[in-house]
Amino acid sequence: MSSKTRPGLSRRDLLGGAAAVAGILAAPALRAQTIEIEPDITPTVRHNVSSFRSLDWRPYFADLSKGAILVDTTSRALHYWSEDETIYKLYPTSVPISEDLTRRGRTSVVRKVEGPSWAPTPAMKKRNPEWPDFVGPGPDNPLGTHALYLSWTYYRIHGTHDTRKIGRRSSNGCIGLYNEHIAELFELAKIGTQVLLI
Repeated sequence: MSSKTRPGLSRRDLLGGAAAVAGILAAPALRAQTIEIEPDITPTVRHNVSSFRSLDWRPYFADLSKGAILVDTTSRALHYWSEDETIYKLYPTSVPISEDLTRRGRTSVVRKVEGPSWAPTPAMKKRNPEWPDFVGPGPDNPLGTHALYLSWTYYRIHGTHDTRKIGRRSSNGCIGLYNEHIAELFELAKIGTQVLLI
């Protein structure tokens, strides 16, 4: 009878095997944190990662009375500062799909609605006659879970159930946030919070 001897494991083999097992165990956690990015909706892709950074409120507002929201449509970011300057938040957003739907300037929060309903504007209905005339609160509502109504007619900062829209030109004029972000902003913003879109 012949006996075959099995070579022993080296330290390198042991460490390599441990690293492979650790990688397999960590894979679900990594997959949960990975976000797939689809190609941009517009034919020209602009990478704005360097623009998505903390900003100071002073170049944009005279004071922080009732807090302030700055929406930067180029970097697709929303900045919020509390009136007492103790809270600063930075959120990724969706922005209007085209320049003609993009409005810039100063406005303010005039109404806050949890579980908003939605109806297309006359211009939206003209462009998309197949759209419903009204959608109540719920998972099919384009305004998501919360909405901040601005003093400009038809303009809102709202959530979205379609998370693919965030970071893109994808709205018909409004500014969209992830539902968990609009819920947080909804609690922070007040009626009268000043808003500037640039």
